[in-house]
Amino acid sequence: MVFRNMKVVCLFWAVLLVTVTATANPGWINLRSFGVLPSNTGAINRDNLQRAIDEASRNGGVLFLEPVAEGYEIASGVVLKENVSLQGGSPVSPRGSRHPNRAAPVGSLIKITDDAHPFIYVQSATAISNLQFWYPEQSYANPEAIKPYPPTITLEKSGRVEGVTLSALTFYGEYETMDFRATPERHCELLLVRDCYGYPLSGKFITIDYCYDIPRILDCHVNPAIMRSFDRTYGKAMVDAVIRNQTYAYQIDHTDNAQLIDVFTFGTYGGILLGAESYGQLTNFNFDCVTIGIHKRGANTFNRNWMVAQGSIIANTGEDIQSIHPILVEGSGHLSLSNVEAFSGHNPALTTVGKSYGYLMVRDADELTVSISGARMANYIADHPIAKVNSDQAVITVATSFDKKNNVLSGIF
Repeated sequence: MVFRNMKVVCLFWAVLLVTVTATANPGWINLRSFGVLPSNTGAINRDNLQRAIDEASRNGGVLFLEPVAEGYEIASGVVLKENVSLQGGSPVSPRGSRHPNRAAPVGSLIKITDDAHPFIYVQSATAISNLQFWYPEQSYANPEAIKPYPPTITLEKSGRVEGVTLSALTFYGEYETMDFRATPERHCELLLVRDCYGYPLSGKFITIDYCYDIPRILDCHVNPAIMRSFDRTYGKAMVDAVIRNQTYAYQIDHTDNAQLIDVFTFGTYGGILLGAESYGQLTNFNFDCVTIGIHKRGANTFNRNWMVAQGSIIANTGEDIQSIHPILVEGSGHLSLSNVEAFSGHNPALTTVGKSYGYLMVRDADELTVSISGARMANYIADHPIAKVNSDQAVITVATSFDKKNNVLSGIF
């Protein structure tokens, strides 16, 4: 066979290499052999995928979704059973992949059109990686037409879920991305999410509740430009609608020593909600164009403590200036802030006020301590960057920090 176009040659060998690799490795199964095909209906592909999962779960194995130009329509309600990994051949695509002939993504792509169930439920000892999830019927320009799809990935709640790894995943048009809300009786453990990209139209990217034994969120990115490569960037009206939901991109509660490293969000109401029954570390982050950057609650003084370092918050949008806070703290416990800057300004991607009320708002707090060092506080309207409301017992210490006038800020407040 003679190829005249070198791009075609490269694509041919790339697909061939991935396919050979998938079928050559012990335990790897190409889902085409189970009848998961681009030409099938979503219901047929779901049933065939579930059949493959059921068989692989007996001994453990990897199911491979081969990259194709058109993707695979798969109906919702898939259960990823224990000991099974669902793998694709798509790299992380933070601005989307692009079909060569039309405005659509391409690759190991799952197309979801029904809203009957969350797309996939995960059990213990499971993994999903190198896949793209697309809701092609979701509105990308009209806020009134947004479809509230169920979460793309969630927990299977018939039993305790222990050990889930989600990596190198890209989401297009989802309403809620990953919902890991468990219960006290059937809690989750050892959840790892890394290198995942999307922009949920509910504003909720990762929600974790009752997940003990160190849940970890690493290198994750929420941005309305997620579909830029195939001309579906969300405009100002869509971003404003997401912010009006008053939700948080990341939400953590009932956890032990949660770890969040290198997380980003743009154009959501809140960056992260640290629930009253959680503690852990948040480092190397950027919460851009939010109403509230970090919202920490606390239920006791023993271990409801968060260590937060090396981050930037741009709080500049909301219904009114009084509601815009880079950092909001309530309840009890401790918050340590090290090298966390906050500034503001306008951005044409959304409706902005352009300033925040202050740097830190402590509200309705009990026995609470906050330590701040190395902070740069700018573009706020209050006379002082730190405010306390109904929080006489709260103690706040500041060292080597600067206010909006570049004055050194230190002392006990």
